[in-house]
Amino acid sequence: MKNLEENFKLAKKQDRRAQKALYELFSAKMLAIANSYTNNIHDAEDILLNAFLKCFNKIGDCKEWKSFPFWLRKIVVNDSITFVRKNKNILYADIEIADHYMDDEIDERLTEINLGEIFSQMPPGYRLIFNLYVFEDRKHQEIAEIMNISEGTSKSQLSKAKKWIADYLKAKENGQKNTETIKI
Repeated sequence: MKNLEENFKLAKKQDRRAQKALYELFSAKMLAIANSYTNNIHDAEDILLNAFLKCFNKIGDCKEWKSFPFWLRKIVVNDSITFVRKNKNILYADIEIADHYMDDEIDERLTEINLGEIFSQMPPGYRLIFNLYVFEDRKHQEIAEIMNISEGTSKSQLSKAKKWIADYLKAKENGQKNTETIKI
């Protein structure tokens, strides 16, 4: 953490080596975050570079070195959402919300499966809402404001995302069982 503190202070003085050190320290994690929203590594790389450029231009706005990782993450998430909203056609459908989609079943299976694989297949609307709710710990009212949708649509999309994950996991499990049967 001492390196983070030193590099943060130097980066605030526009020290290029310190900025490079911060980039190297956080770029992999921030790229993964951007990719979880875009599902396209090339777009995620563009978002990452623009986010770091914005970060270093506005680093004076970040008061404490301890909050820098969270501040940077917020920039990456907001830039990712903006990118997806501008470049993807995402349709949200308001339908009755089903609140009983096997949350426990999903939790158990998530430890056994590659989340990147799931998110690469998940429809973009579901993925955005799921990411914001689960990983960014946003409330439905906040998500609705960010995405310019109704709170009910946010809830509906989260419910659909959970159902989609459950269905995906079931299909994957059934596919593995069928493969095992064929091998025997």
